[in-house]
Amino acid sequence: MPSAYQRLLFGGIALALSACSTNHQTRTPMIESRPFGTTASGEAIQMFTLRNRSGCLVRVTTYGAMFTELHVPDRHGKLTDVVLGFDDGASYVKGHPFFGNTTGRYANRIAGAQFTLDGTTYRLAANNGPNHIHGGLKALDKQNWSAEPLETPAGPAVRFRHRSPDGAEGYPGNLDLTVTYTLTHDNALRIDYEATTDKATVINLTNHAYFNLKGAGEGTVLDHILRLFADRYTPADDGLIPTGELRSVAGTPLDFRQPTPIGARWDQLPEKLKGYDHNFVINDWQPGKLCDAAELYEPASGRRMRVKTTEPGIQIYSAIHLNATGKGGRKYERYGGLCLETQHFPDSPNKPQFPTTVLRPGETFRSTTIYAFSAD
Repeated sequence: MPSAYQRLLFGGIALALSACSTNHQTRTPMIESRPFGTTASGEAIQMFTLRNRSGCLVRVTTYGAMFTELHVPDRHGKLTDVVLGFDDGASYVKGHPFFGNTTGRYANRIAGAQFTLDGTTYRLAANNGPNHIHGGLKALDKQNWSAEPLETPAGPAVRFRHRSPDGAEGYPGNLDLTVTYTLTHDNALRIDYEATTDKATVINLTNHAYFNLKGAGEGTVLDHILRLFADRYTPADDGLIPTGELRSVAGTPLDFRQPTPIGARWDQLPEKLKGYDHNFVINDWQPGKLCDAAELYEPASGRRMRVKTTEPGIQIYSAIHLNATGKGGRKYERYGGLCLETQHFPDSPNKPQFPTTVLRPGETFRSTTIYAFSAD
């Protein structure tokens, strides 16, 4: 029979082991911050690292209100960074293909770099041939936002704020924006957007992250399996400006209603495009309703990403023009990532039949997108 000392000793060890186990299972979420370089004008850029209770990690930065890393587990629990980007702030400031940043004021394209609202024509930067794309030359992705770290019941978060002044890039109205990233305890990255204006304007915000569920720089995404909750898409002209029609995906290489490898119908795509850069119409969309948009699966790792959004569309871009050197000196080549940009439709300000993108004084623009991760 153990002595009193042995009982005390063994009891203490058991209590310590129990405490270690409990701490591992309920790991305290963390928010850390550090400098991440400076903007071209010398402003300090800040980086925030968020960790949830299961150990997943996301890094978000004030420059472009973007996320630069997202570490999620495979079927064996191994964490890997699944978004493309750079290791340092200077590379982002120098220029990049919209790696993980907040995109706007108007994400995607506006035909002829102009729109008319309430009888006034607004002219924007023609930075995509004759058209306007992703908010212009010095848009939201090139601004240094203010930041507020938050501990929420759902998980650690950072709220970014920025005022886009009246006339910025040709857009009307002082636009006050917030973008909140939350890393939830059930391994989802939630992005909430809000905006108000003092003059009628148009708005379309998205995130332009490039996902590779094998890991950033680990080859192409052509063998990733994609499912879209979209029966229709918006056909476009050679400049990728929608015609205004909503067309069925049936019988086309755009039919991802059933899970299909991204590269399965590559040979059916137009030679001039050589990949996907298409806007799809989400089936169950209603204003303010969070609904299924897409599901992406990578067989080797077992990682699965489900996308939910309140937006009516999702742009699928297979990194057709990608050519960069990224984290750890890895080469990012064509098809090395997949963008799933939840959004209103391209050129909506010039297409009155599309869901409206007009925001007026007294209204609040709200949008939510969730990237939820699991493994099997």
